[in-house]
Amino acid sequence: MESNPSKIRRLNSSLSEDDFEWVVEDGQAGERADKHIAQALAEQEESVSRSQIQEWIRIGAVTVNGAEIKANAKLAAGDVVRISPPEPEPLDVYPENIPLAIAYEDSDVIVINKPRGMVVHPAAGHPNGTVVNALLHHCEDLSGINGVKRPGIVHRIDKDTSGLLMIAKNDLAHASLAEQLKEHTVTRKYRALVYGVLQHDKGTVDAPIGRANHDRKLYVVTEKNSKRAVTHFTVAERFDEYTLLELRLETGRTHQIRVHMKYIGFPLVGDPVYGGRSGRTLGMSGQALHAEVLGFKHPRTGEYMEFSAPLPEDMEHVLAILRSR
Repeated sequence: MESNPSKIRRLNSSLSEDDFEWVVEDGQAGERADKHIAQALAEQEESVSRSQIQEWIRIGAVTVNGAEIKANAKLAAGDVVRISPPEPEPLDVYPENIPLAIAYEDSDVIVINKPRGMVVHPAAGHPNGTVVNALLHHCEDLSGINGVKRPGIVHRIDKDTSGLLMIAKNDLAHASLAEQLKEHTVTRKYRALVYGVLQHDKGTVDAPIGRANHDRKLYVVTEKNSKRAVTHFTVAERFDEYTLLELRLETGRTHQIRVHMKYIGFPLVGDPVYGGRSGRTLGMSGQALHAEVLGFKHPRTGEYMEFSAPLPEDMEHVLAILRSR
């Protein structure tokens, strides 16, 4: 499907902020409505499941040429698809007294060392126990740019990735940090243990990443509907069947390191999604990936600041075992 991103969102001024509208193109004629809509929204980085779209169709929140449709309806070129999603149920986000490992804090920013297993912000399936819940207990103010569910959150690391995360306390800080991320001037270095023995001492993976067609929650290296992704790696230590890597992100795509390492044939140890070697987790509960170094310019003073966090105990334990063999 070749959707034009410039045509899909709010084609006329009468649409509300959350509505979508677009015209079906010649090459899309004959597609099922639910499949077509899921793909079109995914190309706009709107994470909506096909089952959710089918529910919207069932309740009449989706129309084609102004009329309600069925999920299996076939679309024709020139059809006007419009989605008016119902108001989401409010998500209660409340403070929780959860300890935070704080590497740095002032009136503008906080840098924390997130433990493995902790989700960054509330979402379906993880309504509490998140970094945001802990921050709301710890701080009086957080930036509001990312809304009620993600106050202060400028970037994320996966639930089962440990390490450094920067949080904005106000909108000035948020805008500055977000711009630095966009310009690729934030230093982000990781440590990862991968399956296999890398023979190259260093290298770069420059391969675009997009959503997988068979599962929209997964990401793959693909030329279709993707964004450029660049990961630099250096071998830190080799073992009989494993390699410890230092990695630096030039871009910051979802699951980037995990997808890139799988792509070159050296998936992360313990990765339940991209690892592909069940039974050989070495005791890791989640991928052996740690955000070790984080550096940025302070949003108010402009001073460059850099922080580092030691490897978590579970990764240190695994490395100790491999070194003893």
